[in-house]
Amino acid sequence: MIAMRLYNTLTRRIDELPPPPGPIRMYFCGPTVYQRIHVGNARPFALSMWLRRWLRGRGYDVKLVENVTDVNDRIYEAAPGASAELAARAAQWYREDTDLLGLGRPDVEPLATESVPAIVAAIEELVGRGLAYEVDGDVYFRVARAPAYGELSRQRPDQVEEQEPNPRKEDPRDFALWKANKPGEDTAWDSPWGRGRPGWHIECSVMAERHLGPVFEIHGGGLDLVFPHHENELAQSRALGHEFARIWMHNGMLRTVGEKMSKSVGNIVTLREAVERWGRETVLLFLLTAHWRSPIDLSDETLEAARAQAQTFRDAFLGDGAGGEADWKELVRVLEDDFNTAEALAVLHRWRAAGALGSVRRGLEVFGLGSLADRIEAPADVADLAARRAEARAAGDYSESDRLRDEIAALGWEVRDVAGGFQLVPR
Repeated sequence: MIAMRLYNTLTRRIDELPPPPGPIRMYFCGPTVYQRIHVGNARPFALSMWLRRWLRGRGYDVKLVENVTDVNDRIYEAAPGASAELAARAAQWYREDTDLLGLGRPDVEPLATESVPAIVAAIEELVGRGLAYEVDGDVYFRVARAPAYGELSRQRPDQVEEQEPNPRKEDPRDFALWKANKPGEDTAWDSPWGRGRPGWHIECSVMAERHLGPVFEIHGGGLDLVFPHHENELAQSRALGHEFARIWMHNGMLRTVGEKMSKSVGNIVTLREAVERWGRETVLLFLLTAHWRSPIDLSDETLEAARAQAQTFRDAFLGDGAGGEADWKELVRVLEDDFNTAEALAVLHRWRAAGALGSVRRGLEVFGLGSLADRIEAPADVADLAARRAEARAAGDYSESDRLRDEIAALGWEVRDVAGGFQLVPR
């Protein structure tokens, strides 16, 4: 068995995972829930689910935790006085929309609001050790007490940018662990420092360690989380004496016309919109086309290219779909070397061209795309329209033939003329 190797953002090297059957514990940062998630939010979700599928198939015992941040400044801003209700609805939207991808669910999906007692306990320990301090009900982490601070984001400690400007902080770099309740904030919990709620960074440290322990193998999330979020997670957990994550995986950003997709910029395409327009297979194939560390551009053109790839795979299985087998080690080699999905997709296309459809089917299933190998029978009304079109063509009535073709397309099917009749394939 080839050893699994992953690029580690923290060390900038390729680290090997322990051989099976050793456990692999993974924590991926999920969304802050206040509106429908966009396709960029779906990228780390898909990556984590694919990686879990692959590792389990290779014999690992894998536990995947993916949190939901349901208390946060952005939620308060989006729904003043009603943030709890919005967060609950948006968390449900998130689950519904990611279910559209057909990849299953993480093993544990903790809510930040369910973890507040453990968060308070962790902050108390940091305060007790002199690593954090309270000011008017707020509690801040002392960055100066973390000598390795900045190593994840590759910043020198004396050059780290200020976080959340506040003249009451001892050091501009210090960050909030606990925030006193403010007017208009409808959620708050009791604490030794008064009513308030946790800061974002301590939420994830505590949720990760509650479910995976003080040290675990993989921590993932978008590249935009390196600083300050993951830098702060690492600092506060190590300040408590915990090793925390051994390998950091930061996926590249999804861009629209070269610009990062962002809710604040307003250039988002929601996951639900993309799946409803293009189909889940097209969206998944699109996400496969770039290495997870690289940026990926979303446009009608790139999605159309992904849809064409999906159709190419479907076409290969229009016959009996049996085919032959290829050397599975070829796919193992590219996925075990930093989980290169773009190269894995190229391997599947080579196998398809060679007629090794048995292996193609197995490979597609790794990425939740086994449906591309299924033979789908057209509904009776679509088949009837296709038969009427064939009759119109035979009679030379090409205007009626074109009209029926467009009607078939509107129902989500493509009719193709072949020797001896026609084929219907899903669009």
